[in-house]
Amino acid sequence: MSSEGGESEARRVLGLIGATIAIGLLVANTNLIYGLLSAVATIGSSGVIATAGLKVYQEAACQNELTSIDWETLTPGQTYYRTVYLKNTGTVPLTLSMNTSDWTPSNAQQYIMLSWNREGTQINPGAVLTVTFTLTVNSNIQGVTSFSFNININGQQA
Repeated sequence: MSSEGGESEARRVLGLIGATIAIGLLVANTNLIYGLLSAVATIGSSGVIATAGLKVYQEAACQNELTSIDWETLTPGQTYYRTVYLKNTGTVPLTLSMNTSDWTPSNAQQYIMLSWNREGTQINPGAVLTVTFTLTVNSNIQGVTSFSFNININGQQA
């Protein structure tokens, strides 16, 4: 009986080893088995995010960005003009407006007026517009010997 018990025990151990190997092979090949039982469909996608962008250039070829205008020495009672080029660097059409801010000295804006020829104009993505700024100095200007201010060009999605 002892030899039969030993054989039975050996069979049990071999059975456990075989089951363990089978489970290990199954776990190790789960990805292979899963891959055989599944499918993947790939769909490419792309899009453009709507952006608004404006840049001001010195010339129509839009190679030299303009960050400041030097009006030089001005004479009271005179009008001065500067031509610049505005490019829509965004992805949506924009409607243009312009204002000024940060006048130094603050009373300079009482005597100096800036206007332009593009108020309410729509500019499409990639388009370039010729813009003329007109600066008029009041003939009665007082207390201003030099000045500075910011020109703010605004583009609102059309």
